[in-house]
Amino acid sequence: MYRVGIIGGTGYTGSELSRLLCMHPEVELAALTSRQNAGRKVSDIHTFLKGYSDISFTEKISDTDGLDLVFVATPHGVAMDEVPKLIDSGVKAIDLSGDYRLRDVDRYSEWYGHGHTDPENLRDAVYGLPELFRGKIRGADLVANPGCYATSIILACAPLVGAGIVFDDIIADAKSGTSGAGMIPSPRLHHPFCGESVIPYSVGTHRHTPEVEEAVRMFSGTGIRVTMVPQLIPIVRGILSSCYMRLKKDISGEEVSAIYAKQYGGEHFVHYVEEPSIRAVVGSNHAHVSSNVIGDKVVAFGVLDNLVKGASGQAVQCMNLMLGIEETAGIDSPGLGV
Repeated sequence: MYRVGIIGGTGYTGSELSRLLCMHPEVELAALTSRQNAGRKVSDIHTFLKGYSDISFTEKISDTDGLDLVFVATPHGVAMDEVPKLIDSGVKAIDLSGDYRLRDVDRYSEWYGHGHTDPENLRDAVYGLPELFRGKIRGADLVANPGCYATSIILACAPLVGAGIVFDDIIADAKSGTSGAGMIPSPRLHHPFCGESVIPYSVGTHRHTPEVEEAVRMFSGTGIRVTMVPQLIPIVRGILSSCYMRLKKDISGEEVSAIYAKQYGGEHFVHYVEEPSIRAVVGSNHAHVSSNVIGDKVVAFGVLDNLVKGASGQAVQCMNLMLGIEETAGIDSPGLGV
């Protein structure tokens, strides 16, 4: 039984990790940190864990000995202070923030607005999208868990870019539920403001943009330019990204489908479908990919639960690979459907 911990156990990603890990057949959820709630029972804060966990929050992850792996579920800029201590002590780490997703320190500074203090581990971090980089994730000491928007866009676009059938200019129209904004309230997330509206935000400036470009380049060897248009929609969970690409040549919808089948046909969690559905994947680590050829263009869709395949579920999938556990362990359940 592996012992794992979570730094930042009270946010949405930390609580979702707790939910998944407390039922994992080969993992003991041994530690969750929260400065504000240190000493309190985890199940008193996460009441959905009553009967599943009897541990208490600690102030620091170092308060718990014998951990094999730690998830860092903190805001950007915090993980780069925590990860070096974990790696130096021989503990594997998965960062769910953006601190280790971009390999170039200058590009990180450009998009995140501050310098990177751990360039050595930044260079060694593996990008944690198993369907594209499974071999590198196996046995890795540090994994950068992908962003939610980024995962949906990359899954939709990477196979077509890799096949060389589309030009390098991609427009991604991405719609997300309100949980993607995190737990801290803001006027934009106040229900009377967002409850019956669709709100574009961070157009052309969203931090998942360079992440998509870098991951697709790593997979395909081809540079791309992404114009990302994120939008907040009045649901709690789920992302639907519509990705518009120009075709380099005449190609049928059946030929495009065959490219996706080659890439994802053997995958357990990514499915090429005729009609993607947020409700079909919510609550699960599954993702839907779909496409339509329209003249000289192709529209590709990526759909997932932003808290599971877009965050905590994918992190557990990476943990399984890092520790040599069956990849689907602890996350093999279907979507809610309704």
